[in-house]
Amino acid sequence: MSNDLRKITRALLSVSDKTGLIDFARALIGFGVDIVSTGGTARALKIAGLPVTDVSELTHFPEMMDGRVKTLHPKVHGGLLGIRGNPEHAAAMQQQGIKPIDLLVVNLYPFEATVAKGASYEDCIENIDIGGPAMIRAAAKNHADVAVVVEPGDYGGLLDELAEYGGMTTLDLRKLLAAKAYARTAAYDAAISNWFAETIREETPDYRAFGGRLIQPLRYGENPHQSAAFYRTPVQRFGVASARQVQGKELSYNNINDTDAAYEAVAEFDPARTAACVIVKHANPCGVAEGETLLDAYRRALDCDSTSAFGGIVALNRALDAQAARAIVEIFTEVIIAPDASEEAIAIVAGKKNLRLLLAGGLPDPRAHGLTVKSVAGGLLVQSRDNAVVDDMAIEVVTKRAPTAFELSDLRFAFRVAKHVKSNTIVYARKCATVGIGAGQMSRVDAARIAARKAEDAARALNLAEPLTRGSVVASDAFFPFADGLLVAIEAGATAVIQPGGSVRDDEVIEAADAHNVAMVFTGRRHFRH
Repeated sequence: MSNDLRKITRALLSVSDKTGLIDFARALIGFGVDIVSTGGTARALKIAGLPVTDVSELTHFPEMMDGRVKTLHPKVHGGLLGIRGNPEHAAAMQQQGIKPIDLLVVNLYPFEATVAKGASYEDCIENIDIGGPAMIRAAAKNHADVAVVVEPGDYGGLLDELAEYGGMTTLDLRKLLAAKAYARTAAYDAAISNWFAETIREETPDYRAFGGRLIQPLRYGENPHQSAAFYRTPVQRFGVASARQVQGKELSYNNINDTDAAYEAVAEFDPARTAACVIVKHANPCGVAEGETLLDAYRRALDCDSTSAFGGIVALNRALDAQAARAIVEIFTEVIIAPDASEEAIAIVAGKKNLRLLLAGGLPDPRAHGLTVKSVAGGLLVQSRDNAVVDDMAIEVVTKRAPTAFELSDLRFAFRVAKHVKSNTIVYARKCATVGIGAGQMSRVDAARIAARKAEDAARALNLAEPLTRGSVVASDAFFPFADGLLVAIEAGATAVIQPGGSVRDDEVIEAADAHNVAMVFTGRRHFRH
């Protein structure tokens, strides 16, 4: 017999999620395991007719304070922490009447779910588990002798090993379970600490932790030599993490990143007001449009840059319908994401077996508070989400000519899009559709030139006499530091401009706009996106 094998003779079961509990406990008893349990878990086992010892019989103390105190006792923790081969530990256990606990099965109070459903402060506090994490950490520390299980999904693997090794566990399994146990308590504590920070409006706590639950391991990261995985955080937004994948190949790291960018962008457009479509390539929108129908919105978005749209991500702000589905599948598309889809649309997309269709269940709220996290060498950059929405901004006309009602509508549209394009950003728009997008340039004047050049390419593809930037509006995600970028946009045909303002040369830029009878408005809000 290997020295790594450990016999399970006694198990403590205390679970919030009782999925599979009865069958699991019955199987343990079949291996000759004595069951100790607490509260509702013990009641469930007794109702099922299974022999169980209540933890209060072990500790000789009743559960008290509404169940807050029940397992915090030496008879429990001594049984978990005692090193079996240590003579001093063995002597102490014998002297104090402490029996070893070889298996701990605990899943924690549903704190994350309680917060997610919008429960009161008091309910959230009561769903912070104390005894559970303490026992889990104790058992995981003593994994040389004790196995710890923190979710029902691991019941089967443990029982398989007991069957293979005659009621014993291997050290390899106990290490694996211990690692998962510590990760679970870390994610649990991270959820609690972040909830507290948000509740008391502490924007920069001295310590910040983030945790998540594995959704799926990925084949690789941005490149094939990088490993990657996708995790779900306790704070949920409708999007790729909440979505049901109806069909298609497994999502890649880049698919997930691009789909998130597309869906966050399309959420800027209220589906009660208009249909909208965003097409993304390499995390940048290459076409965005509103329309009376999704089909209209998609076709207008595609016209902006049909070359880049090949192999892109299509995000919709309404349920995918058959008309839009037929058009989208005409070219190679990696992912379609929408709040929902009709059965006819699903059947149409099914004709492209590799095309991934994601139904998110709703749209994320662009105004919602939240955090974004980016890793840097040796640290994390954490900031509040950019939840500024142009409809809420006090727009200031700074030129002699004010924009017309049509221009103002297009200006708001263009600024919504600019928020979701990598900086430096220039977006030309006309009739609530993008007609040229310049993304991620080191110089704003280069972004303006590239966007105008893309519009010229699109005009040729559509057999138009001139690019749609003629008579368009233009949005800049940040101020024009000089008039040169504005002059490029004016040369391309823009008649109105929206930008945050705030440059030391604002007067020079305004003067250039006035000289060309171009209307300009300031928002006072910047939308850098790196």
